Amino acid sequence: MAFFKYKEILFIPLFHSVETLSYVENEFQLLDDDTVVVSYPRSGTHWMAEILSLIQSHGDPSWVQKVPLWERAPWIEIDVHLQIALKNPSPRILNTHLPFQLFPKSFLHSKAKIVCTLRNPRDVMVSAYYFRKGYKDCNDLETVEEFMESFLSGEVGYGSWFDHVKGWVEMKERANIFFITYEELQQDLRGSVQKICHFLGKELNSQQIESVVENASFHKMKDNKMSNFSLIPESIFDHTKAKFMRKGISGDWKNHLTVAQSERFDDAYQENMHGVNMTFPWE
Repeated sequence: MAFFKYKEILFIPLFHSVETLSYVENEFQLLDDDTVVVSYPRSGTHWMAEILSLIQSHGDPSWVQKVPLWERAPWIEIDVHLQIALKNPSPRILNTHLPFQLFPKSFLHSKAKIVCTLRNPRDVMVSAYYFRKGYKDCNDLETVEEFMESFLSGEVGYGSWFDHVKGWVEMKERANIFFITYEELQQDLRGSVQKICHFLGKELNSQQIESVVENASFHKMKDNKMSNFSLIPESIFDHTKAKFMRKGISGDWKNHLTVAQSERFDDAYQENMHGVNMTFPWE
C-alpha cells in the first residue's frame, strides 16, 4: 500500500494530503459545542460516532438510518470529509484518528468535548490486518507476523498505537476529555451510554437511552447501510475481500497470534507503555 509521511507519520494519499493535514493542525477551528471522537483506527470509531449520533437525536434512529455516518461525523483529516465538516451545522460530531501532536491547535483554547475511545492493541492489530485486505491498492499479502512487526514499529497508517495512546493520555486531566474503552462499551453499553450522556451534559430519559443502546448494537449497525461502510465505492474497497464490521468482539487476537507472537507483542507493550499513568481493561 502506498504511503506518504507527514511529520514522520504515514498517511494514505488516496484519502489524505499534506495540505489538508497542515490545515487541520494549524487552521481548523474547533467550536465550543463540537464533540470529537478520537481513536486509533479499528478501535471503535464508527461505534462511538453512532452512539453520539443517537444521543444527539435523543434516541430517534431516523438520522442514523437516513444519513451516511461520514456525513454525520466526518473525519477532519480526510480531504473530502473536511469539506463536509466545514459545512455541517452546529452542534457538530467530528471523527479523527490523528495523534495529539497533529490535532487542531485550536483545541487548546476550546471547550469542544473529546471522547477518546481506546481498544486492546492486539485486537486493533488483528482487525487492521484483515480490514486492509479490502483496499484496492493493497497488493502486498503480508503475513500476520509481518504486519505485526510493522504495527509494533509504528510503520502503519497513522503511526504508532503506543505513541497515539500516550499522547492522548497525557491530556487526561483536562475536563473536556473523556476516556472509554471498546471493552467497556461491550461489557456494559447502557452504563457507558449513561456516562457519555453525563460527560456531554445531555439528559436522556430511560426510554431514549434504551433506544440508543438498541440502535447502536453491532447487529443493528451491521444491517444499516448508512453505518456499515457498504456504501464505500467498489473502486476503493473490495467488499468481497473484507468487511468493515467483521466480528465486533474482544479477544479475537487469541485466534490469530501464536504463543511466540503473543509474547513478542507483550514485550513490546511493556517496553512502550512503561510509566503510563492509566490502567486498561486488557492489562
